[in-house]
Amino acid sequence: MLSSFYQRYSLPLLVAVLLSFPVLMWQAETIRSNNDIETWLPKETPVRTTYEQFKRNFGLEEVIVVGTTSDHHDARLFEALAKRIEAIPGIRNCWTPDRFLAVMKDFGVEEAEAKYRLEGLVLSESGKTVGLFALLDDDKLQQRSTIVKAVRKQIEYCQMDGPEVFLSGAPVIVSELDRLGSKKANRRFFLVTLVLSLGLLYYSSRHWGLSLSLLGLTLWGINLTLTLLKLWGGEMNFILGSLPIMVMIFTLSISIHLLSYYTSALEEGQPDPLGSAMLQSWRPCMLSTSTTLIGLISLNVSSIVPVQQFGLAAACGSVVALVAGLGLTPAILVIWPNCLVQVKQHGRAFHRWGEIVLQHHRKILAGAVICMLVLSVGLIRLESHIDPVEFLPKNNEVSQDLKRVENELTMIDSIEVVVDFEGKEDLPFLQKMEQVRELERRLRQHQCVKHTMSLATFFPAEIEGGALEVMGILKKAQARSGEQDFLSQGDRLWRISARVNMRLKDGPPTAQMLKEFEQLMAGAKVTLTGVAPMLDSAQNEIFTGFWQSFTSAFCIISLVMIISLRSFKTGMIAMVPNLIPIWLVFGVVGFLGLNVDIGMMMTGSIALGISVDCTFHFLVRFKERRLAGDSTEMATLAALEHTGQPVIDSAIVGSVGMLALTLSNFAPTAQFGLLMAAQMIASLLGELVLLPALLCFRWRAADSDAQSADDDQRANVLEVPQMRAPHYLDSQSPIGQVA
Repeated sequence: MLSSFYQRYSLPLLVAVLLSFPVLMWQAETIRSNNDIETWLPKETPVRTTYEQFKRNFGLEEVIVVGTTSDHHDARLFEALAKRIEAIPGIRNCWTPDRFLAVMKDFGVEEAEAKYRLEGLVLSESGKTVGLFALLDDDKLQQRSTIVKAVRKQIEYCQMDGPEVFLSGAPVIVSELDRLGSKKANRRFFLVTLVLSLGLLYYSSRHWGLSLSLLGLTLWGINLTLTLLKLWGGEMNFILGSLPIMVMIFTLSISIHLLSYYTSALEEGQPDPLGSAMLQSWRPCMLSTSTTLIGLISLNVSSIVPVQQFGLAAACGSVVALVAGLGLTPAILVIWPNCLVQVKQHGRAFHRWGEIVLQHHRKILAGAVICMLVLSVGLIRLESHIDPVEFLPKNNEVSQDLKRVENELTMIDSIEVVVDFEGKEDLPFLQKMEQVRELERRLRQHQCVKHTMSLATFFPAEIEGGALEVMGILKKAQARSGEQDFLSQGDRLWRISARVNMRLKDGPPTAQMLKEFEQLMAGAKVTLTGVAPMLDSAQNEIFTGFWQSFTSAFCIISLVMIISLRSFKTGMIAMVPNLIPIWLVFGVVGFLGLNVDIGMMMTGSIALGISVDCTFHFLVRFKERRLAGDSTEMATLAALEHTGQPVIDSAIVGSVGMLALTLSNFAPTAQFGLLMAAQMIASLLGELVLLPALLCFRWRAADSDAQSADDDQRANVLEVPQMRAPHYLDSQSPIGQVA
């Protein structure tokens, strides 16, 4: 007997959990964070391959921008700061206005013209703001946060810190995303979730020992999942910030359903309530975990790397939750044998509710169909959008500094244009430069372009002298600015760096902007690259992955449902109440004009996998009562009485846990939590309203025929619905024997 195993080994099992907890917690705390935007796409994708080639030719494009007002600008102090920043490991070069002006002056550019060319880059058009550009080394990308901290420290050392100095750039934004998405930053709302979950557990069981033990078991499962993630070489990112909440929901849901079966066994006077509860719960819990796994693993159809990582990590968490919830909760029940488990069935209330649903099942189903048709318009209007800047809280210091840099100095986003003179290598250098300068002129006509820069920026409009003088000037430029900054492969490849406003109110989408750039430079062989094109590609992949992952999850889960219930019609009917709530939530999202971002895209597949959990428990009891000879109405009412309260409890625990994510200052985490909570609440509509109504609509005619048959034919008539008993409900299984 299973219960005898736990009677003997419960204490050693729980002691092992307790002793391993500090080690797992330490491992979970030391997992590193990585929100590197350029790694969102796999290396083999064309846009990523192009960007990697660009970096090999010209070096990394990421810069840290330090801005200050002209009233507080001291040229000597700014130069001293630049030298100190250049000494920081990971900074390959540093540019100030004076350094730019000195190079241009050496090449013969007049000072007034040079300052004009620097407007929109390191000089504001009003002349009231100046900036410093620090370029990062490619091999130090993993140390962004360290580099940004070192830059801030040097600013403070030079006594330039204060509201008049502001800092921005891609490294600053990514390091802030690392901080906001870290486990430490998420601790506040996680603690809120723990407190709320403890209160819900106590309300359900009325026993502090049992409630605290289950919560401790959940924490053990969370830290085990994070430890496994670290051992597999995984890293935390802003998507994985919600992983602990997911594992908590998985574990508590399984524990709540096990407690429900345990309570029923106690009420029925079973001689071995624990063994009976485990026998009745393990197959539905295994099946529901399998559907959750399918929903999570389906996320791997997306090419967005953080989404793939979340799918695999959460899938691992669901298995850990099964081990903790189904494997260790019985040990806790042995330790607390006399606890008054009150997983409140509220049988009478659910019986009355079921009668109302069954009485009006046609109206309910008609209303659901109408809602689906109306909200289909919202689904059609769904669009994807991704902008890391929008992940930052509006009042965040980094967000405020970014606004100042873009309003007063230059744009943080850039599109890198690579001009290829393949086949024209013999063209004179000056002619190549004139063609590049003409392309720059065309680019500056675009409404989103604030500034362009190339090697031609350092040269005067007209160069006097012979070829030797020209080559001498070129060598000077390469010695000062770095050989690969603007030229590569001799002088075959030329780089134009365009600072663009990606958030212009009336500006075109990124994809359209890239097309317009290509049209402006028609006739030249150019390649557009940079982080902005990669984000546009990721945005398209998000939307495609959203539908692909949800469709694949729905198909595979439907197949599992059909096989486990041994009936195509029953399996498909069981999927309808799980599909409609998700349909409704995303229809509302589309109607409200909200964009699907990298966090929201995952919620459909995950919610589908989780909501099917309760469907399995409902149908197990429904089938049991049907085999016992109950009518559809009676079997449905019995299933509602048995599973209604656990369904509500697990939905409340899950939605409260997800709503706690909305306390995060990190927008993707908050949006993920809000949408998941909405779908989990909507799933109650599916389980407690639509599923009973569908069952009544499907089998009521069969019951009428069954009443007109004699007792010998009744068993055959009950097979009309083609709802054959699963193998775990046959006469040889414990549940079948109960039936």
